Amino acid sequence: MPMLMPQVTNLRLLFFSPFPHLSLSSLSLKPLKPRSLFTALASSYRKRHRPIPNQSPNPGARNKTTLRESRGRDKAMEETKETETAGFNKRRAEGNDKNDRPKKNLQRKVRTLNPINTLSYVQVLGTGMDTQDTSPSVLLFFDKQRFIFNAGEGLQRFCTEHKIKLSKIDHIFLSRVCSETAGGLPGLLLTLAGMGEEGMSVNVWGPSDLKYLIDAMRCFIPNAAMVHTQSFGPSVGGLMASQTKFTEPIVLVDDEVVKISAIVLQPIFSNRAQLLNELSITQNPTEKVFNDRVDVSKSFSPNGKNSLTGKPGDMSVIYVCELPEIKGKFDPEKAKALGLKPGSKYRELQLGNSVKSDFQNITVHPSDVMDPSIPGPIVFLVDCPTASHLQELLSMQCLSSYYADFSGPPENAKVVTCVIHLGPASLISSPNYQSWMKRFGSAQHIMAGHERKNVEIPILRSSARIAARLNYLCPQFFPAPGFWSLQHLDCLAPESTPSSEGSVSKVCESISAENLLKFTLRPYARLGLDRSVIPSQVASSEIIDELLSEIPEVVDASQCVSQLWHQSTETKEEMRLTHDDKVIVEEPWFDENTLPSCLENIRRDDLEIVLLGTGSSQPSKYRNVSSIHINLFSKGGLLLDCGEGTLGQLKRRYGVEGADNAVRGLRCIWISHIHADHHTGLARILTLRRDLLKGVLHEPLLVVGPRKLKFFLDAYQRLEDLDMQFLDCKHTTEASLHAFEGVTETNKDHSFLGSQTSFEDLRDKNTDRQVAQKVDSTLFAKGSRMQSYWNRPGSPVDNNVVFPILKSLQKVLEEAGLEALMSFPVIHCPQAFGVVLRASERLNSVGKVIPGWKIVYSGDTRPCPELIEASRGATVLIHEATFEDGMVDEAIARNHSTTKEAIEVGNSAGVFRIILTHFSQRYPKIPVFDETHMHKTCIGFDMMSINIADLPVLPKVLPYLKLLFRNEMIIDESDEVVDAAASVAS
Repeated sequence: MPMLMPQVTNLRLLFFSPFPHLSLSSLSLKPLKPRSLFTALASSYRKRHRPIPNQSPNPGARNKTTLRESRGRDKAMEETKETETAGFNKRRAEGNDKNDRPKKNLQRKVRTLNPINTLSYVQVLGTGMDTQDTSPSVLLFFDKQRFIFNAGEGLQRFCTEHKIKLSKIDHIFLSRVCSETAGGLPGLLLTLAGMGEEGMSVNVWGPSDLKYLIDAMRCFIPNAAMVHTQSFGPSVGGLMASQTKFTEPIVLVDDEVVKISAIVLQPIFSNRAQLLNELSITQNPTEKVFNDRVDVSKSFSPNGKNSLTGKPGDMSVIYVCELPEIKGKFDPEKAKALGLKPGSKYRELQLGNSVKSDFQNITVHPSDVMDPSIPGPIVFLVDCPTASHLQELLSMQCLSSYYADFSGPPENAKVVTCVIHLGPASLISSPNYQSWMKRFGSAQHIMAGHERKNVEIPILRSSARIAARLNYLCPQFFPAPGFWSLQHLDCLAPESTPSSEGSVSKVCESISAENLLKFTLRPYARLGLDRSVIPSQVASSEIIDELLSEIPEVVDASQCVSQLWHQSTETKEEMRLTHDDKVIVEEPWFDENTLPSCLENIRRDDLEIVLLGTGSSQPSKYRNVSSIHINLFSKGGLLLDCGEGTLGQLKRRYGVEGADNAVRGLRCIWISHIHADHHTGLARILTLRRDLLKGVLHEPLLVVGPRKLKFFLDAYQRLEDLDMQFLDCKHTTEASLHAFEGVTETNKDHSFLGSQTSFEDLRDKNTDRQVAQKVDSTLFAKGSRMQSYWNRPGSPVDNNVVFPILKSLQKVLEEAGLEALMSFPVIHCPQAFGVVLRASERLNSVGKVIPGWKIVYSGDTRPCPELIEASRGATVLIHEATFEDGMVDEAIARNHSTTKEAIEVGNSAGVFRIILTHFSQRYPKIPVFDETHMHKTCIGFDMMSINIADLPVLPKVLPYLKLLFRNEMIIDESDEVVDAAASVAS
């Protein structure tokens, strides 16, 4: 049948790249002994290209930039004027551009408070409700102030989705300091720091182990972004004999609007066995981090019993939010009867002051003319994660005045209005916890722990909507998200535990939390639950009905896409179509891409590339930040980069249980560079894997990344055991691996991973020095800025550590069916890398040797010779394409690539397929691209799952994807926020 998809107007803009014919013929790829990588590249390009004009030749190109961004770009270009024709920002690549950015002294906004507060409520922000990967946040809302409790991964993306303005938030409180409650904090601080000309900051509060998190974040977050962090409570590991003061509430905020206090729960273990049972013990107990994290010295609990303290990260917090009382209504008739004339004395009485009567010899007190005051609402947020915390909670005397059975002076009694429980459902349902809940009398209890029913309701509705539409069009590349496959709408009705008739004691009112559920505190007349803004449940069928109504042609397009797979199973001769054929016309590029030999008889369970995050800088409604899951099926998997929210994306792709299996099966995590959008999801993945494998014999997970990442992980491990071992990317470059094989090895084609060279043979002191010198000389030229960076203290090769880890890498790769994992330096920032994954050879049914596939991931980079050389003959090149072709100046200033440049790199290297990713968040749904260059290329989307057997079809799907977004090629994110955040985080 004829092609039924209408021609979509080409809205894409052309721009001539500064590298119009980027190929090996124009780039010298021989060893660069006398010059640094940057000098050589600059010289090569300077000979062949004119300076790039400051203005795009196409005035219609979408090129919105803020004034601040424009100034910063101009300065960067001016500073690198000598190498402007090289096409990259040398100062940024060498890490020497920090002085180019204006220094900020981030201040919190001073707000004029409204003590009357016509509106106030607490609201459950459902981060993690559908994925169970992080703790939900709670928003305490006032007219002029906002407070957020817990900042797990995905909070920033959630706020964008639901239009919760980050600029209005004044304080963030952590109920525990761990990846589950604070995983979203680094990205949030960076985004706030980039807002506006001066940036913003918030007060961050947490128990005393907050200092461990802050120390770790300093590795990649400017100090200015954390100037308002404040901790409280007992020092970790110290004796508790003098800590009685911490058994009382610690007042953190006390103004005319609200009083917020913290009560620290530090679990007390009755014996060492109980302590060790609740610890996630590292597989290598000799690690110093274990000793740093555990204090098994005797100490004293507040109840006087000898006990053991725990480790950093054990402390939990109960937050008490008390609103001021509501004063009674003034009765002018009573005032008149007591001899008062209307006027100033009426006001004095309303302010709480006594006055003399005008006509009687008496003193009139406020209580004489005012109705009784109404006590202000009190909200508890309780995070009780373990039985040890519950034991301490039940023994706390400072809570007695909040209980309904309080026997002290009546004036000290307080009535709790609402209790939000953040602990796990298994603990909250225990008899002891339920009995404790009943002590609050008629308080409303909201159970915000992970409930199974919430898994079936996506909290990020915008991305779920796009995922459902993509799944309808092309289910082969966009499988149904995990939550749709679990959907049973009849079991999603709100749950409530009503009072049991005939019971001796009234059962407390409790409900399960739902996303955006509110409890109104002001006005008093509306005190109670408010479900009015809870998102309505939307089935995937409703989304598809909307799609069919909006784009009727998508029905035929879906059939055409399905037909592509039927074609791909036929022989090449059968696929060659005549003019009389009734199916879609064969694309002109089909003959240009002969099937690589590595795809001969390929199995579908060999490899799948899952794009978990395809955006840059910060999460948006439609694209999460960078992460790629290399799914090797029964052989496990790898993660290439691990931005914030990676675990949540795994859960959305595979379902909750499927994601747990994927995390268990991880063989290695590789991180390209230290920018926050590429690694801040790492701790959450590692801690979940630790918990999943607790009690199971296993090896620590191998993390390969730049050296600066090790500083972060080492600091963070004092807070939580990450159960991992680290290997510097520079030790996995091709030259470095050859150097480790032996300094006398001359066969450079012989892979390290197949070498039988004994590691012990290389431990000679002189050999170690030679190896270290050889490794350094292969990376950067002698005397260059980059070489001096590597040679800073702590950077020399420590073979006692590196060699065993390299052996672990060798074992991991063999088990995963991989021949090599090889890093290579790229041009972005100091210690930025790309990576090559190469599968082992295999035999077909007749004994023929079939080469393994090869995947290259660019990380963040400008086009460079190392990337082209590494990509030569690759089966798949996953290349960043942050900017459209008309924004080449911005790409140069920030050392990113444009769409066309990324494609040219792939073409120069002769790769079979190119997948573009890491798009600026200014392109919320689909980036700007020129179809004429997309012969072998496809645009990446979150949750896109590309099976290696489907690579021949990959580029042919792109026109249909464009049809799907034909009405949505607009910007609906704030350019100002995107650009500001990018200047800080990318």
